Amino acid sequence: MKSYDPSREHTIKASEFKVKCLKLMDEVANTGGELVITKNNRPVARLVPYRSRPPTLFGIDRDKIVILDDIITPLKSKWEVDVK
Repeated sequence: MKSYDPSREHTIKASEFKVKCLKLMDEVANTGGELVITKNNRPVARLVPYRSRPPTLFGIDRDKIVILDDIITPLKSKWEVDVK
């Protein structure tokens, strides 16, 4: 087996995967790459790193956005608006 390169899709036979399973799982987790497992030269499974998702998008940017000024008080300047 060649060295693992996460920039390209890497394939491995199921029999070889069975022997090196734990090592390959560690490599995928550390590099972030994917591994396609084949049986009889046909892809049957894909091993990808686990990525947790936030439970909801609400509040996803909490503590990342900072309000620098008062956003509630109306502006003192008047806007010019074209009315037709």
